[in-house]
Amino acid sequence: MIPAAFDYVAPSTVDEAVRVLAEGGEDAKVLAGGQSLLPVLRMRLAAPTLVVDLSGLTELTGVHDDGDSLLIGAMTTHHEVQRDHLVREHAALLRLATDTVGDPQIRHRGTVGGALAHADPAGDLLAPVLALDAVLVCTGPAGTREVPAAEFFTDYFTTALEPGELLTHVRVPKLTGWGAHYEKFNRVAQAWSIVAVAVALEVVDGVVRAARVGLTNMGPTPVRARGVEEELVGRPATAEWIRAAAARAAEGAHPTSDGNADAEYRTHLARVLTERAVTAAARA
Repeated sequence: MIPAAFDYVAPSTVDEAVRVLAEGGEDAKVLAGGQSLLPVLRMRLAAPTLVVDLSGLTELTGVHDDGDSLLIGAMTTHHEVQRDHLVREHAALLRLATDTVGDPQIRHRGTVGGALAHADPAGDLLAPVLALDAVLVCTGPAGTREVPAAEFFTDYFTTALEPGELLTHVRVPKLTGWGAHYEKFNRVAQAWSIVAVAVALEVVDGVVRAARVGLTNMGPTPVRARGVEEELVGRPATAEWIRAAAARAAEGAHPTSDGNADAEYRTHLARVLTERAVTAAARA
């Protein structure tokens, strides 16, 4: 199908993008990599009057060392994240999750900011960003503010972005030397996650010193598996303790039933995948 007619603007600065977006109001849409928006436009499931293309905003690209954290531009592609040496060294979980996003074509076009702002609960970057205690930097007419990942995702395909605001950067704390793993279950290759688990562990002398666990597609927003973390910290990274911790994976989650899986099966998957992911991270 052919999209409905719309006005198109390609700003050259963030300030210009914010101004144009604010002027466009609720009928304006942001185009980042286009991997989610373009299919929706073609099927006429959305008919914006204005599309604001951010592809010219080079100030929003790249991964930068920012002291105790990495600052990742929202227009950085998945492929760039995969190849970046800073991400590999300090945020391995983010790279491992990015490896599972779509296919090479999508990873070359899709962007970190676009995926997070889209807020699909089956998306593979939401749970890792939550588990990593990342902060999302948003810029709008009122200025710039930082929103913790735990407060950014508010509902299905809904975020804390205010009207006229853009997600400009993602600040990820460095977890240098931590083990990490992203365990994803899907029906076919390159498909969305039915359930996935993101794990980062700090293990010292065989004992878990710190644990971060996030769940993908176990509710309308990504879920932090606090029960698993509590069970792991301070205990040896043995099969027995990992299995006991994984049994708490679905605590606080609200899995749904759909054509891919029912809620009971998703709960089962969360426990099984958590055990696998924690075991792999402890060995990394």
